[in-house]
Amino acid sequence: MKKFIVVSIVSLLAFSCSKERKTNMLVKGEIKGLKKGTLYLQKMKDTVLISVDSIQLFGENTFTLSDYVTSPVMYYLTFKSGDNQPKNLMFFGEEGEITIKDNIEEFGFKPTISGSKNQKVMDYFNEINHKFKMQRLDFIAKDIEARKTYDSLAVDSLEKAYKRMVRRRFLYTTNFAVSNNNSEAAPYIALSELFDANVYLLDTINNSLTDKVKQSNYGKRLQKFIDGIKKDEKSKEIKTSDK
Repeated sequence: MKKFIVVSIVSLLAFSCSKERKTNMLVKGEIKGLKKGTLYLQKMKDTVLISVDSIQLFGENTFTLSDYVTSPVMYYLTFKSGDNQPKNLMFFGEEGEITIKDNIEEFGFKPTISGSKNQKVMDYFNEINHKFKMQRLDFIAKDIEARKTYDSLAVDSLEKAYKRMVRRRFLYTTNFAVSNNNSEAAPYIALSELFDANVYLLDTINNSLTDKVKQSNYGKRLQKFIDGIKKDEKSKEIKTSDK
C-alpha cells in the first residue's frame, strides 16, 4: 500500500512538471513607488477581460510576468491594492521580451515601453491622435459657450469646423494605418478609431495589409467587421427597394 502511494505521488509530480506553462512573451519592468499590491497581466478573451498571470509585491517595485502569444494583441497591466480603485495601462503584447517602466502615482499615463514593435507604432500614432482629441475637447467647450449665449452663427460655424476636423482625423488615421500595413497595430487602429467611419476607408486599410497581418487576430476581426457593415448596408438597400 505504501509503495502504491509513493508511486502515485511520483507520477503526479511528473505529470505536473510535464504540464508546465508554455510562454513566449516575457513582460518585466519597474514601477517606482509601488509598496504593496498585486500586479495582473490581462487581455480580452471574446468580450471578457481575463488574467493570464499575476504577481504579489511586498516592498518590491520590479516584476516579471509572462504569457503565450499566438498573435499580437493589446494587453492590460493592472495594479490592485486593497480596496483602492485598480490602475491599469495598455500595451501591445507580442512574442519576445517587453520592458515597462512607470510610477505608481501616474500609473498608465506616460509609461515607458520597449521591446514591442507594435507598441512603437502605437506610441507614434497616439502622439498625433492626442492632438485631435484635444481639438475635440476645445470644440466642445466653445460649442457649449456659444449655445449659452444663443449665438447661432457661432454654433453653425463650429459645427462645420468640427466636421472638417473629424474628416482630417479619419484621413490621417487611414493614411497612418496604410503606411504601417505590415504591423498588427494597423487593423487595431482601424477597429478602435475608425469604427464609425465610411466603410471605404476601412476597406482601403484592409486591402493594404500584408498577408501576415491579415491572418492576425486584429486582421481577421477587421475583415469580419467590414463584412458585417457591408451585409447590413445590403440589407438596407433591399428593404428600401421593396418599399
